[in-house]
Amino acid sequence: MPRHDDRAAAVVETHSGIIYFSGDRVFKQKKPLDLGFLDYRRREAREAACHREVRLNRRLAPEVYLGVADVCNPDGTPCEHLVVMRRLPAGRKLSTLATVGLVTAGQLRHLARVLAAFHAKAETSADIDSAASRDAQAARWEANHAEMARFTGPVFDPRALADVAALARQYLAGRADLFADRVSAGRARDGHGDLLADDIFLLEEGPAVLDCLEFDDRLRWGDVLADVAFLVMDLDRLGRPDLAAQFLAAYREFTGDTWPESLAHHYIAYRAQVRAKVTALAWEQAGPGAPDRGEDHRAARSLLDLARRHLIAGQVRLIVIGGLPGTGKSTLAAGLGRAWGASVVRSDEVRKQLAGVDPSTPAPAPFGQGLYRPEMTEATYRAMLARTRVALSHGESVIADASWHDPAWRGAAREVASQTAAELIELRCELPVDVILQRVTGRARQGDPSDATADLVRRLAASRSPWPSALEVDTSPAPGKIVEGVLEMLAGGRGTAWAKR
Repeated sequence: MPRHDDRAAAVVETHSGIIYFSGDRVFKQKKPLDLGFLDYRRREAREAACHREVRLNRRLAPEVYLGVADVCNPDGTPCEHLVVMRRLPAGRKLSTLATVGLVTAGQLRHLARVLAAFHAKAETSADIDSAASRDAQAARWEANHAEMARFTGPVFDPRALADVAALARQYLAGRADLFADRVSAGRARDGHGDLLADDIFLLEEGPAVLDCLEFDDRLRWGDVLADVAFLVMDLDRLGRPDLAAQFLAAYREFTGDTWPESLAHHYIAYRAQVRAKVTALAWEQAGPGAPDRGEDHRAARSLLDLARRHLIAGQVRLIVIGGLPGTGKSTLAAGLGRAWGASVVRSDEVRKQLAGVDPSTPAPAPFGQGLYRPEMTEATYRAMLARTRVALSHGESVIADASWHDPAWRGAAREVASQTAAELIELRCELPVDVILQRVTGRARQGDPSDATADLVRRLAASRSPWPSALEVDTSPAPGKIVEGVLEMLAGGRGTAWAKR
């Protein structure tokens, strides 16, 4: 454990205040400045802000925030006000402990439990619900992007800024239902707003969480996942994604909350964007020649890259996998589903569910008859696309496994992807017909949900239509090699979005 002198006098200056450390006390003074997002020029405004800071932070650290001290003139009239706090040991900061590898799983679980309890009883209101909406989140992204635009070139790479803005807009465009459902489930709360590892102390008696945002309520309001995502982002920034994952898993356990992985990535990316903006502002305020200016420059760029990486990881995707029966579509779909955490919608199973038949029960029929008559096939594709639309709009990536023989249904899938702002990938599995016939014959003996017959394969093979937008996949290698090859192909050949997770 690093040694710290926790009683030495010290002074720390921030953009909005001055902090004095003396013995076992900390005194925080507000600067008499107008920074746009806060205005402390009037003494009364600074006094109100001090009392507000104490009241709000006592929600999580009542034994740390001791009160407000009045500084008076010789005639007894107040001239300044200070937040008075108990001084905590610097060596117990989460940021310090995480960096030197001394954070335990038990400490993270305790912290997650404290924050889960805090959010459970935190204030709710119509205004707080509104702050957690999709449109409010979009407005925050856009406001930050506009403020960061002036740093294009000197700090931020223009392509990185554009990528972050485009990826955030794409995610939000198709996810109104997800955000609305989160609000309806009571996930919008008056939270902390600035959960950083530097402001969390892991003490023997439990965690102390300090320094919530007090100057603007709207910056604390929102989805509880967005609140804890700030700390997840910060642990990731410190090089401890393992601790970030442990903390988030524990928080989910204690809240009983559920969310798509994409939403967590989105909120983590948003918090990284916020910190990138704040760090760029610090770089600007430091001015040329300042000793920390180079570090701020590197940190701002790194944070923007962190935002971009999480937005890419959180993209919502519709992967349409088609081809003749027996070409390995379902094997590929299952492998990609595991790799990307996507749900798989399989036509063979949907068809039998609609008919009230157990998916494992064979139901073969001549071409165009039984469960495979045209109206049943149409109902199957409609049901598949309806389920897919719901999942995509709620932030879940989907792999749609069917023959996709009819170009009209492929067009309908493209329309669903467009309406939900999901990235569309089309894959067509290919094998020689004689190999397919061998597979179909062997598969029928193993209780597979598919009822494909040799006659069906021959008829479909003879009537295949061109599918120029699909990537062809040779499914003759071993299944693991096929999945690995597709992942590599998509990562390298489809541009910026695809990466194996």
